[in-house]
Amino acid sequence: MRIIVNGQQAFGKACLEAMLERGDDVVAVYCAPDKEGKPVDPVKEFALEKGLTLVQPPNYTDAEVLDELRAFNADLMVMAYMIIFVPEEARDIPTHGSICFHPSLLPKHRGPSSINWPIMGGATKSGLTIFWPDDGLDEGDILLQKEIDITPDDTLGSVYFDKIFPLGVETVLEAVDLVKAGDPPHIAQDESQATYESWCKKADAEIDWSKPVDEVYNLIRGTNPQPGAWTTHDGNELKIFDCAKVDADGEPGEVTDVADDSFTVAVQGGGIQIKRVRPHDDKKISAADFVAASGLAKGTRLGG
Repeated sequence: MRIIVNGQQAFGKACLEAMLERGDDVVAVYCAPDKEGKPVDPVKEFALEKGLTLVQPPNYTDAEVLDELRAFNADLMVMAYMIIFVPEEARDIPTHGSICFHPSLLPKHRGPSSINWPIMGGATKSGLTIFWPDDGLDEGDILLQKEIDITPDDTLGSVYFDKIFPLGVETVLEAVDLVKAGDPPHIAQDESQATYESWCKKADAEIDWSKPVDEVYNLIRGTNPQPGAWTTHDGNELKIFDCAKVDADGEPGEVTDVADDSFTVAVQGGGIQIKRVRPHDDKKISAADFVAASGLAKGTRLGG
């Protein structure tokens, strides 16, 4: 089966690498155009290193772009982390069409930050979907889904890198095999269960210390490492990363304890023990280093 791999970043590269390692016939690699001042995409680097045909179209609507796509006589296009919309005319050029990876259990959490939001909402499960995209956002029939557990200590980073990323690469290969075998699943998404969230942005990551302890804790871990939960200290932004839930008694935002390796901030129903931060004028540092540099003391108030 002649395959086009269309993707970006580390996940796209990992899928391409896995497909080549097992001998899949990758006839072309597509990725987004280069951006001035930005690093070269890992997919591009890897494709060139392996001597593969690389295409970086600015869109998938121009006649010459579509003609070039047709010329590869592909049987399937595999979309592994896409940032450019591919319309139906382009998606349907390969004999068996196109399949796409999405890091949630569709139809839940359609949209670009689909790993952040379940963690922030306190979900204990999420997963990934390989689907047949249509012109809607993360819509189209489901080919294959895999579920993952979100533990109480998981962060955005651990859910993605330790769970969804490796399982996603395996599932892409499994999905390709289902298409190769013939009569692959086409399961309609249940629109009654559909949810959509946009990008998880800085405004969504501001900590409200008056919220319940679970809500604050989930916000911090669901934005760790990106975009990073934040508060203010002495009028300056302070990002909060590694933390734990603990017992504490104090006013919302009050520092109730300063220890050798952490400091604790009171919230409704408990406290957040903070272990790693990023001050406005520094890189990520330990809580101990921040305390030493800032003079943070018990009784200090964080936030507005």
